[in-house]
Amino acid sequence: MTDAAGGFDAALSGGPDAAFIRVDDVAKTYDTGRTTIEAISNVSFQTAKGQFVAILGPSGCGKSTLLMMCAGLEPVTSGTITIAGQPMTGPRTSIGVMFQDSTLLPWKSVLENILFPIRILRRPRSEYIDRARALIEMVGLAGFEDKRPHELSGGMRQRVAICRALIYDPDILLMDEPFSALDAITRDEMNDALLDIWQRYTKTALFVTHSIREAVLLADRVLVMTDRPSTIIEDVPIPFVRPRTNEIAETVEFVRICSHLRGLIQHGHGRGQDKPGVAAIFQGNKVEAAR
Repeated sequence: MTDAAGGFDAALSGGPDAAFIRVDDVAKTYDTGRTTIEAISNVSFQTAKGQFVAILGPSGCGKSTLLMMCAGLEPVTSGTITIAGQPMTGPRTSIGVMFQDSTLLPWKSVLENILFPIRILRRPRSEYIDRARALIEMVGLAGFEDKRPHELSGGMRQRVAICRALIYDPDILLMDEPFSALDAITRDEMNDALLDIWQRYTKTALFVTHSIREAVLLADRVLVMTDRPSTIIEDVPIPFVRPRTNEIAETVEFVRICSHLRGLIQHGHGRGQDKPGVAAIFQGNKVEAAR
């Protein structure tokens, strides 16, 4: 069984082009004036170009902080982050970001919200109109171009946010729990929409989530983080072919991987303790019984 990133072994190691996003020994501390809080400790990983990597961990462990450092919106305390070999020193136009809230401008229409980054970047608006309309069509919002955010459902607003993040065709898409506030049915719809978008555009993606199911459904790899001060305790490959649909969640393989991830999060043990790693569970194309 192989995945979109070049197979089981490539996913486990990060693949032959693993250093497109590279995080080396990154730590983050906050000085409150009275004490120092260590949020993240010695996080390292690599992401290949075109991979979809989910970041999973308990609430408050620093997942969003790690994502914002990768976006150049939060400075690192120590360590380095590089994108395509270049040190991360601040926000880049090659990176699109989605937040937990859609952060749409309430006085602007769907179309104008999507085109807003083009205005900020001072690019010719006329060159992006057709792309904006194509994105609107792709996410199922045709006919809503002139609607304001208050006229849209939560799922529709997040669809607009996806289009806005993609309008200037960034190489990297960073997503901070973008569907966490949605109901279960709408969340499934958004997962399907994101799978379709990723399949068409194949961006390099980092996706922060609390949902084990969501991580396994969407990602090529899942990075599991510990409690604060957090670090990555396991890099779990997801060996499902693309394109994917929600139906894979009914398979034995899917359930076994979710169980393994849940155990890692609940117990916070390091690699190889208590439970076999996914590499031990998956042998070739067959799933062996997890011990």
